[in-house]
Amino acid sequence: MNTLSWLNGEAFTAFGQHILWSDMIGNTIGLAALALGWRRSIWTWPAQFLSGVVLVGAYASAHLSGGIGKQLLVMGVALWGWRQWQRGRQQAQDGSIAVRFATWRERGVLLGGTAVGTLAVGGLFAAVPELSWNPWPDAYIFVGTLAAMVAQARGLVEFWFAWLLVDVVGVPLAFSSGLAFSGLVYVIYLALVLWGMRDWWQRTRAGAPSLEGAAA
Repeated sequence: MNTLSWLNGEAFTAFGQHILWSDMIGNTIGLAALALGWRRSIWTWPAQFLSGVVLVGAYASAHLSGGIGKQLLVMGVALWGWRQWQRGRQQAQDGSIAVRFATWRERGVLLGGTAVGTLAVGGLFAAVPELSWNPWPDAYIFVGTLAAMVAQARGLVEFWFAWLLVDVVGVPLAFSSGLAFSGLVYVIYLALVLWGMRDWWQRTRAGAPSLEGAAA
């Protein structure tokens, strides 16, 4: 048995749900990445990259092309985010990343890009059914995750709001796709997102230095 077959094998069954090794391991690493992001640690990016590598196998087993594409994007943005935070980490006195709220222009670009991207990707998935059995939610998560990670890489508090909106759709889609552990992790994500949002928000109110110049 090769590594990919083992990762897509069943780890255990709970409450009638079959838990895959790839689903469990990848999402556990993803939880660690989100916790590191909450702490503004630059190690959030290597963790996100590794999580993406493992979860590609999980989404492939569920025939969710949007999920596969999302994880490939996660891996690419993780490399970019690592570079952005390496450039900006000296902005914070404690060695962690500095955070700020987005400008109205940045919010408009994020919202507009997410809407247009979801329509484009959803249209592609709908036109080619082989790519996804549930095209519009799959596209929404695909594009929403990208928007959230871009906002995180720029040190924007709005990154947490983007993750919150992704979770709203991600939980039911994961359970209906047979990825029960992903669904459970999305619920845990929700709690981490709320705590992380509060922490980053408070840091902006305390007058934390801005990353705008470093990330431009």
